[in-house]
Amino acid sequence: MSRTHSESLLDALLDSWDRNNTILVNLLLALPDGGLGARVMESSPSVAQLFTHIHYVRLVFISEDVPELAKDVPEQEWMDERDPGRIAQMLNDSAKAVRDGVKSRVEAGRDMNVHYDHPILFLQHMLWHEGYHHGQIKLALKVTGRPLTDKEAGPVTWGVWMRKN
Repeated sequence: MSRTHSESLLDALLDSWDRNNTILVNLLLALPDGGLGARVMESSPSVAQLFTHIHYVRLVFISEDVPELAKDVPEQEWMDERDPGRIAQMLNDSAKAVRDGVKSRVEAGRDMNVHYDHPILFLQHMLWHEGYHHGQIKLALKVTGRPLTDKEAGPVTWGVWMRKN
């Protein structure tokens, strides 16, 4: 059976989401020593808190917009988790929840319950939100003297976006 254009488009959009999460986890695992504690200013969230905020936001929107697939939302939005393995697992779990939520709503032809006119708008918002925080993370590393060079970051970030299967 051949795939329809819509199925192919949904697959490409979900692949972009998977790549986005891979990039975030790669960034997390590429952090230099002390990177999770880096912050732009004393009053700014730490890098660890930015990663856990991303996880939290994903799960909150799923609980509101696709409650039938909701996962437990952490009690704290800005946790200062310092175990990269734990954060990576959180990101992978919440990325799957977003993927499953978008896929189920698109395939069922259903809108999101509270926000967004279409599930793809939710996905695009998540990509934008996470790209914003990706920049904050890299800035915090630079400001605290722990920059990731393009040689270090490029293959695990831009390279993921640009690879062909």
